Amino acid sequence: MSKKILLIGIGAGNPEHITVQAIKALNRTQVFFILDKGYDNDDLLRLRKDICERYIEGNDYRLVQVQDPRREDHPDTYRAGIEAWHEQRAVLFERMIGEDVGADETAAFLVWGDPALYDSTLRILDRVLERGGPMFEYEVIPGITSVQALAARHRIALNRIGEPILITTGRQLAQGQDAAIDNVVVMLDAHCTFERFVDQDLSIYWGAYLGTPDEMLICGKLSEVSEQIKHAREQARAEKGWIMDTYLLRRTLA
Repeated sequence: MSKKILLIGIGAGNPEHITVQAIKALNRTQVFFILDKGYDNDDLLRLRKDICERYIEGNDYRLVQVQDPRREDHPDTYRAGIEAWHEQRAVLFERMIGEDVGADETAAFLVWGDPALYDSTLRILDRVLERGGPMFEYEVIPGITSVQALAARHRIALNRIGEPILITTGRQLAQGQDAAIDNVVVMLDAHCTFERFVDQDLSIYWGAYLGTPDEMLICGKLSEVSEQIKHAREQARAEKGWIMDTYLLRRTLA
């Protein structure tokens, strides 16, 4: 038998976001890789451990906790920085799979949200295989994303009739700020890019720490709640040391 790696989507923060398929995957895993990002108050790390304790029957599994390489800004380009970070992670993953997983064992990464949406684990596993290191098969278990959780908590549909929905990042939104915004979900925005659009007729549906006890929700006309969101975001980041937020910008229909 060959080694098997599972990428299990664990949802946006609520332990009950776990699907039945994910619970079954948890219970056929012997090794869980836990990446420690070095936060003093790492709720994401704690949630991964809580999910194992809640849903795995028995205790015949082990956790392998390692320090996640820190992503550094690259002097040349953003893509070069991502490339360097992914290579560091590939080296780490290769070592973990080679040393910590037996020949007939199954290991898993518990991926925040869904492995297919703005997460690098899939790409890095492909890179590990390309490096010619330990051989393994892998399987993806989908999960609930922060995009779905945001829409559910604000009780809105992501799309309007006859309109597309764009999912992008804060960086991409900033680079295309002259483009028309009709219905845009923004993830990974570290700089409150929505402030650049307060003069447009837009509504915003914002959420942070979705699905967790610290969940924050604000919605309204962008021009009226922009400062409120910025202040709430800054305060929460200062208190917890990190923030994970998502928002929808939507143009008002005539």
